Amino acid sequence: MKKTALFSSLRLCVLCIFITAVPTLIDAKQTNFLFFLVDDMGWADIGANGSKFHETPNIDRLARSGMRFTQGYAAGSVCSPTRASIMTGRHPVRVNITDWIPGQSNRKTNPLLHPDDLSHLPLAEVTIAEALKEHGYQTFFAGKWHLGNEGQWPTDQGFDINIGGHHRGSPPGGYYSPWSNPALKAKRPGEYLTERLTDESVKFLEERDKTSPFLLYLSYYNIHTPIQAYKKHIDHYKAKAAKAFQDVTPTEPEHDGINRTRQDNPAL
Repeated sequence: MKKTALFSSLRLCVLCIFITAVPTLIDAKQTNFLFFLVDDMGWADIGANGSKFHETPNIDRLARSGMRFTQGYAAGSVCSPTRASIMTGRHPVRVNITDWIPGQSNRKTNPLLHPDDLSHLPLAEVTIAEALKEHGYQTFFAGKWHLGNEGQWPTDQGFDINIGGHHRGSPPGGYYSPWSNPALKAKRPGEYLTERLTDESVKFLEERDKTSPFLLYLSYYNIHTPIQAYKKHIDHYKAKAAKAFQDVTPTEPEHDGINRTRQDNPAL
């Protein structure tokens, strides 16, 4: 049986919005947890951190009304290691996941030999969902998982409900339906994945058992590729980009290619 002792030392090392205080689980009234994780978002890509181009009023409001960790660092530079660290409270090396799953060990430009990483988060690891579940919490997951194949999905790691979490790091089929997400069927043609994940999370909050505490873990696939913006915002940002970026796009060498340091089409 898994032990829950690690919960007392759980450390969440990632750029995220964490909306609640964290009293001990022995308090008379147990705290509810709403955890938002955004994929591939730059530190300076929100208004609260100084962006004049990206408009993020809801995130900015949370930042103003809550606590900001201005010297926090992600446990890993890519998807899976950071996610494993959040789930377990352990450093990625401890769970043997130091690159995105399945990794890129065969790239000739890698300066170091690649370690033999695991291709999933071991079921023996204690997740935050399992720790909270043992204390009577309802546990809900929506969005990007990227920590293992079927049999190692959120519902195998302590979550009661899994909406859209599977082995892939990017949304199969893209952000607009018809997509091919094995853990989420589209409701209508042209449905936008980010909006659907939000709606499912709101539905859980409305329909959950109000007598029990909950963990809601909303892990958006955005802003990971493919770059497919919400259509109702595209014209607004196209016009804004035309005024803001009129010089030549800067580039820099990276691995075996040349990368843009600014998107040519930030509205898309």
